[in-house]
Amino acid sequence: MGKMVDIDPEESPAARFAYELRRNRLAAGLTQGQIGRRIGFSESMIGMVETLKRDPTEGFARLCDQAFGLDGVMLGLYLEAWPPPPPVPEHFRDWAAEELRATTLRLWDPLLIPGLFQTEAYARLIFEDEPGISAEQIDQRIMGRMQRKRVLSRDDPPMIWALIDEGVLHRPIGSPKVMREQLECLVELSQRPRITIQIVPYGSRASAGLLGAFGIAEVRGTAYTVYVETQPRGRTIDDRTVIIQLLTRYDIIRGEAHSQSLSVDLIEKAVRRWI
Repeated sequence: MGKMVDIDPEESPAARFAYELRRNRLAAGLTQGQIGRRIGFSESMIGMVETLKRDPTEGFARLCDQAFGLDGVMLGLYLEAWPPPPPVPEHFRDWAAEELRATTLRLWDPLLIPGLFQTEAYARLIFEDEPGISAEQIDQRIMGRMQRKRVLSRDDPPMIWALIDEGVLHRPIGSPKVMREQLECLVELSQRPRITIQIVPYGSRASAGLLGAFGIAEVRGTAYTVYVETQPRGRTIDDRTVIIQLLTRYDIIRGEAHSQSLSVDLIEKAVRRWI
């Protein structure tokens, strides 16, 4: 058996799962090897899950419930720590999962309000313009986008740094009412302590960013994957060279952005324009 590692169950939902796995195992008088044999996993796998070095699977959690005689306790902890991604198009599933995992998200969009910040009415108009899309597909995508926004209301939401081109505030998506409500939502989100929204002004030297929107996901200070908008479908990329290039590009764009307070002033002025 490896060295005992103390886990604080209050640190995170994942830590809670690891803590409860070890607590239940010890209460049953079982070694890591013994519980591993009961549920069909190696002793090293049990040890890595208990020390947060490896994420369990949903099947792992269900088998733990069976082995310990628990009524869905470990499964519930698993779903809290690793919730299933929302129903989104196949090409977007990897990124939707990373949004749930990331501790920091860096977003840039030169054309639209970022998806995590969109209202239902604004998002619907965007989806309705997709060639050949059905009403059922539109409803499913709306549901997926609204479910993605739940990450903003978690007890431990990620830090979000969002850069938005000034033209987005004035580009009509639907009626003035849709735009007004969308920008009012943006103002409200900007008041949250873990969300920073900065407007990149007209005439800025951020032309490199006009090539397309992208997002960067980080865990505890390390950028590990990016999402790049391309036509006809975006891509999730974990190539280190691409990540470094986009981090540099993001910093260049942010260097041209207004401060948060001035950005909010610009958004509020745009709200009044749409009345």
